[in-house]
Amino acid sequence: MPRFAAIDIGSNAMRLRIVEADRASLASPQGPGWRDLTSQRAPVRLGREVFLTGTLTGAAISSATEALRQFREAMDEARVDHYRAVATSAVREADNAETLVERAYREAGVHVEVIEGVEEARLVQMAVRRRLGPDPRSALLVDIGGGSTELTLLEQGEPRASRSLPLGTVRLLEAFLEIEAPVDARHAELVDEYVERVLAELPPELAQARPALLVATGGTTETMLQLCPAPAPAPAGMVSLDAVARLTQELSSLPVAERMRRHGLRVDRADTLVPAAQILLHIARRSGHDQFFAPGVGLKEGILGEQIDKHFSRWNSRAEEDSITQACLRLGRRYQFDEAHGTLVAELATRMFDDLRLLHRLGDRARLLLKAAAILHDVGDFIRYEGHHKHSYYIIDQSDLMGITPAERGIVANIARYHRKGSPDPNHPNFRDLPRDDRATVRSLAAILRLADALDREHLGKVTGVAATVTRDHLRLDVHSASDHELELWTVHRKSSLFREVFALDVEIIDHAPVAVRRSVSTV
Repeated sequence: MPRFAAIDIGSNAMRLRIVEADRASLASPQGPGWRDLTSQRAPVRLGREVFLTGTLTGAAISSATEALRQFREAMDEARVDHYRAVATSAVREADNAETLVERAYREAGVHVEVIEGVEEARLVQMAVRRRLGPDPRSALLVDIGGGSTELTLLEQGEPRASRSLPLGTVRLLEAFLEIEAPVDARHAELVDEYVERVLAELPPELAQARPALLVATGGTTETMLQLCPAPAPAPAGMVSLDAVARLTQELSSLPVAERMRRHGLRVDRADTLVPAAQILLHIARRSGHDQFFAPGVGLKEGILGEQIDKHFSRWNSRAEEDSITQACLRLGRRYQFDEAHGTLVAELATRMFDDLRLLHRLGDRARLLLKAAAILHDVGDFIRYEGHHKHSYYIIDQSDLMGITPAERGIVANIARYHRKGSPDPNHPNFRDLPRDDRATVRSLAAILRLADALDREHLGKVTGVAATVTRDHLRLDVHSASDHELELWTVHRKSSLFREVFALDVEIIDHAPVAVRRSVSTV
């Protein structure tokens, strides 16, 4: 039976969970079908210095490396087949994060991946969706960590908006509160003002959301469930926010040592519970909720679920593509892009990609990146038409696209950057800084995107279909249209130079327009 591990290197602590699963148990109606083997927690608070100085201290890095060495021993003892170790807000913001990553691999044998907030949100919402099952209700997911809070809006079980906020328990504790002392009115007011200021910057789709269900994850929310369960007839797992408010008032009046004694809390929970409650109470007031659901899952469970689904070929790649497509469309709409043009160009580009697989030899992930770039290639028009390809690069590169990694986002941004005018150039920093294999991918996909974009030159949807065929020394494009499209054919001729440069093929266009005489146009 294969074994899987997840390591969460958080801002307040580090956690390991090891499980085993088989295909038969996954099909069980009783639950996810995982059997727990080991769970460990190391109280390494990486966020303590980072959120004040921007740097991980040598002592913190050494403590984290030692914890990872112990996690590695546990994984080896359990004979883990697959693992993923991720670091979140504290490491993400540290200017010497690479030192931790290098020492983790060299001294502990653990490959650490520093993930963005949007990836953290994606993994958490996957775990929550697995826990909730097919629930048609809209839900706002609030994942409260030590350095950040991730908000995700679900509608019909699918993510519709997501944002990572600089609201974390350790961050607020270090910036505004006395760590071991009671919280006086002045410090509580500072936290309230800061939280409200951050929430005021939410995009409308999150700021105005009134979902049916509020779901909160993170260790502090599980403690709230233990201390403030909603009374019957509320379902199990529901937490009363009125009770949370009363608990917050009580804890604020006590030093940390008394909180620990009175409620049986660990020290690193006793000091973070108050800022966590303040964050959650502000969000709940805005969304109109008086209780929330604590599902008891989080980042580790999202990591494990994804690993297990992929191992047993249960991963729904079509659903993943749909989710990323929707993320691209939401970004495009934010910048008032031409959605009909973007989606048509994406359709034409992916059709050519599929027809030319033996030529470019790229996989399905590259196809998805091409689709994303095609949808968003003109998003830079929002800033200015002149040089919009460069503006598109900047917007894509600086935006969150749930399901696309930072490295992949760089590829998407570069494909969009080169959909017009100059070819990918090693003298351009945006292109030069990519790994060699990624540069080759950008060149191939940008060449395809240019042809697809040319086929909708006027943004009128004249071309309804295209088929690509490679002959001995030509790319043949069979173009279908219900109306005159001479400008599109001429533009393909103008924009075929990159394709010829990359693939050493001239482009020949076969016009299938319903006219008496069909044209045959060659770019030779």
